[in-house]
Amino acid sequence: MQNNNIKVFDLTTFTLLDFPDTPAAIIWLAGCNMRCPYCHNPDIVFGKNSLNFDEVIKFLNKRKRVLEGVVISGGEPTLHKDIFKICKSIKELGYKIKLDTNGSNPDILKKLIEKGYLDYVALDFKGPKKKFENIAKINSYEQTLESIEILIQSDIEYEIRTTVHTLLLNENDINEIIDILKNMGYKKRYFIQNYIHIDKTLKDIGFQERFIEGSLLEKKIDIEFRNFEFKNV
Repeated sequence: MQNNNIKVFDLTTFTLLDFPDTPAAIIWLAGCNMRCPYCHNPDIVFGKNSLNFDEVIKFLNKRKRVLEGVVISGGEPTLHKDIFKICKSIKELGYKIKLDTNGSNPDILKKLIEKGYLDYVALDFKGPKKKFENIAKINSYEQTLESIEILIQSDIEYEIRTTVHTLLLNENDINEIIDILKNMGYKKRYFIQNYIHIDKTLKDIGFQERFIEGSLLEKKIDIEFRNFEFKNV
């Protein structure tokens, strides 16, 4: 399959952290429909896809004995006009695919799953309805719920995760998300990710004045904490 006209933003050649139990590469796709202030990838959000995808495929073809998976991340990958061609080419090489998504394009997500292109999905649940647009800067809350429902009804592996900066979300907000997931029949582990400050975020959100209190969160579903001093409470 020729991919001469397909462009991607960048390639990370190896990771053991981004695809559970799978040595992988990461393909980064530029562009995003959200403007989350804590975003660590403003260069990808506002950047352009300029790397020839054929070069990525050549690399993946050579690394099949070392790598087992490919993470497709961004930005928001489902916005890329060639997302189906990208996934098809990767699957033809025998790789598993993990998709990182904000859940705003449930129709694309459903089609990718139906075509058998995805093996794992990580979906970012930005916040409860009353705070969603303030964080994401778009109102795609209902689309996020639809995407979660698609994942729950699917046979693939997936996770739901929420990044927490306590200027934006508090314990009541996380408990509301927990209730939503519980009521939807969510059976997987829910990942609560502590915001890690870097100098170059999409907005100058700054350090957190306090961290979320894990002991105040409902234990209605399985929870795991990422980037906190504690792992479970």
